[in-house]
Amino acid sequence: MQRAPITTLFLDIGGVLLTNGWDHLARQQAADAFHLDYADVEERHHLTYDTYEEGKLSLDEYLRRVVFCQERSFSVDEFRSFMLSRSQPNPEMLNLIKILKAEYQLKTIAVSNEGREINAYRIHTFNLNNLIDTFVSSCFVHFRKPDLDIYRIALDVSQSTPDEVAYIDDRPLFVEVATSLGIHGILHLDFPTTRTKLAEFGLYLK
Repeated sequence: MQRAPITTLFLDIGGVLLTNGWDHLARQQAADAFHLDYADVEERHHLTYDTYEEGKLSLDEYLRRVVFCQERSFSVDEFRSFMLSRSQPNPEMLNLIKILKAEYQLKTIAVSNEGREINAYRIHTFNLNNLIDTFVSSCFVHFRKPDLDIYRIALDVSQSTPDEVAYIDDRPLFVEVATSLGIHGILHLDFPTTRTKLAEFGLYLK
């Protein structure tokens, strides 16, 4: 049976289009820069961050629980600016998706776990609005990957069937869960590998 053509890309943001927004490396850097107890920050982060990514806490509330639970010598604004500065673009992937979207008239849906303020900063700073048609962000839909419902919402919003979708993510579990719905998963390891995988689905970089 001939495979249906890919009409839609589901795209992770952190680790694919951009660097991760607030991962363990960024938190370690913050602990070093602001002289924080990294172990305490990590414990508080892991108890709180899912709630933030689900859109149930503001960034200031998250920071009050994780960093500003005691008096600090620096301000919330200073720390927030440091957090946001950790985000950097992945130019090769951004350009690849831009070219393929135009060449094949693809629908592009971001499916990402991100808190509202970090998500908004990344969308506007890196002009993701020009690349992505719809943002199915955890802070908007109140589900986080690997919950199947976030992928179902993305399918509903895009009005695509699973066999029409290629999904790019750098987390193996997230790819596996999406694949269980019939979505074509691509584990992003690096630019050349992902470009080759997309070509296997008929999306060639000409």
